Amino acid sequence: MRERLWTKSFIMLMIGNLFVFMSFQMLIPTLPPYIKSIGASGLEIGLVTALFSIGAVLIRPFIGYMLEYKQRKALVLIGAVILLIITVLYPISRIVMIFLFIRFIHGLAWGWSTTVNGTAAVDVIPFSRLGEGMGYFGLSTTIGFIIAPSLGIFLYNVTSFTNLIIISGLLGFISVVLLALVHYKTPEAVLKNQKESLKFSYLGSLVEKSSWYPSFITIIICLGYGSVSTFIVIFGEERGIEQIFLFYILNAIVATAARPLAGKWFDEKGPIGMIYFCISATFVGLWVLSYAQTDFLLAVAGGLFGLGFGCALPTLQSWTLSMTPENRRGVANGMFFSSIDLGIGLSGIIFGTIAQFTDTANLFRISSLFLIMAIVLTVLEVRKKKVTPKERVVS
Repeated sequence: MRERLWTKSFIMLMIGNLFVFMSFQMLIPTLPPYIKSIGASGLEIGLVTALFSIGAVLIRPFIGYMLEYKQRKALVLIGAVILLIITVLYPISRIVMIFLFIRFIHGLAWGWSTTVNGTAAVDVIPFSRLGEGMGYFGLSTTIGFIIAPSLGIFLYNVTSFTNLIIISGLLGFISVVLLALVHYKTPEAVLKNQKESLKFSYLGSLVEKSSWYPSFITIIICLGYGSVSTFIVIFGEERGIEQIFLFYILNAIVATAARPLAGKWFDEKGPIGMIYFCISATFVGLWVLSYAQTDFLLAVAGGLFGLGFGCALPTLQSWTLSMTPENRRGVANGMFFSSIDLGIGLSGIIFGTIAQFTDTANLFRISSLFLIMAIVLTVLEVRKKKVTPKERVVS
């Protein structure tokens, strides 16, 4: 008999995490044009993403260490509350340097919250259904990643930035309420640990050696994706495409339909084939986007990103966690999310600098080179280990 996946706690945690991501992600495409409107340069626009990512990466080793001996509920709620407080501070940021400082603090809060939420999810999912469970849980991330930006763009265009922040804050408040209702499970291996018996090592809490490779590939993939998350609204302005939200809508629809199938694929066949497929779809999506002059091509690109990038992240996360000892899952989750933030953050700096010399379409084409690199490196890794894709999961 299969272990039960759809418990009340899993459902509430998934919905609460959805609202965390909704509150956060609706700001992602609107902050670059907002800071541009108050006088930011191309490099400073890139720093909107980069400083945030630096904050998230810096905090995660400390959170990973705390997850080795602390119970989950307090950590989850602290992260959600801090995110809410930081969000409502944005309207005071009419000065570029203040805006960037708040963005860095927001990154610290985001690093905290995503690490503990993801670890809490792993704790309530039966290990035999880890790929499937994380696939469904990942929908809360994907929908937040994809639907919320289109909502943010719509609100940014039809109302004030302050009203956008109010709605984002309201979603954040709902997330706090929902996460407070979850019954959290803390593994016995964690409950037996005492702070005094654990030695903190920043590097040891930043990298989990047993499962570093999938997170490394995540960095490479996100270097490619980061150009889109930072510059897609500006790209729409350059091309005169008004319906940018179509990219996010099609992304969400396709990712939502494909995620459960990707999770079952992982549990049955392992991650390698799915990773090849996802990276290839994202590569094609980048090139279709770069040539988009119409809403139709924009929507096609969005669908390809949903099929590719939208399924790649939960597959890579499940791959990371399947290779990690139970008491180190907090560290591994922190490493995985840091990989996302590091990739997107570095992308912001790289392509924010290049943006001063070329148009946005060329940025997307250049960023596709990172996806080719990810495929080549994965092929080399599989050949180096001389194992089948399925065996690689449990090695």
